[in-house]
Amino acid sequence: MCGATSSSHSVLGRRLNKSQGKAPWKKKGIAVSVVKCNQCGLISSDPMAIPESIQDHYGVAPDAYWKEEYFALKEDYFSLEINRLNQLRSIAPGMKALDIGAGVGKCMIALERAGFETYGCEPSSTFHRFALEKMKIDPSRLLCASLEEAEYPTESFDFITFGVVLEHLYRPGAGIEKALRWLRPGGLIHIEVPSSRWLIHRLVNAYYRMRGTDYVANLSPMHQPFHLYEFSLESFQAHGRKAGYEVAFHEQYVCDTYMPHWMDRILRPIMRSTNTGMQLCVWLRKR
Repeated sequence: MCGATSSSHSVLGRRLNKSQGKAPWKKKGIAVSVVKCNQCGLISSDPMAIPESIQDHYGVAPDAYWKEEYFALKEDYFSLEINRLNQLRSIAPGMKALDIGAGVGKCMIALERAGFETYGCEPSSTFHRFALEKMKIDPSRLLCASLEEAEYPTESFDFITFGVVLEHLYRPGAGIEKALRWLRPGGLIHIEVPSSRWLIHRLVNAYYRMRGTDYVANLSPMHQPFHLYEFSLESFQAHGRKAGYEVAFHEQYVCDTYMPHWMDRILRPIMRSTNTGMQLCVWLRKR
């Protein structure tokens, strides 16, 4: 993201190829090093685990990846993002939108309702089929392709959303740059990614250190949901200076803590006040 070499990375610890729980040192498995860029805060694994095919990661049945209630399309789905988009750049008739990593097509439907001519690309063949058959997405609007494989005309979109996609890409900076080529000047890109500042990871890592181990909770490069990166605001600011965009808006979402419920009353207000929630949302404006 910032262009720094691996010599500027610090090793945070090791991550197993499975859920670690309270005692990863008691589990058998394969571990990789987790590193953090000292210049922009990007967290990744080294070496990077790369599957033979993207379908090895995402060629699963949608109902195995998401809970059943996910498939119910509510009237207010993606409404907060659409309202934010309207604040940053008014939606006008004839605008075109692209959903990268469209999943089962819910965001495409929401953007159509908001007035966009909407397109999407989805790398999972099972998700793509579900979108066409169950969600009735127009086949001409939804490619079954990864971002790396997809092609669209230059400067043809006014808005592009990545949802929860960038953390799954092996070259996230290159992915943003490709999307920028499809975006009109002044257009916006919406991205939601795991935050490298998440308080829960810091607390769990401190617990692992207290137990005398070098395990860390960051990332899941070798098991679902296959997160390859965690990002900071500085990651995007540094990349934007090279790639030709500015961060028009950003915020942190607290989301779930995955801790005992009684701790939520303490942890959630802390995360909200210190911007250390699980999810980082950034809006990028093309110069």
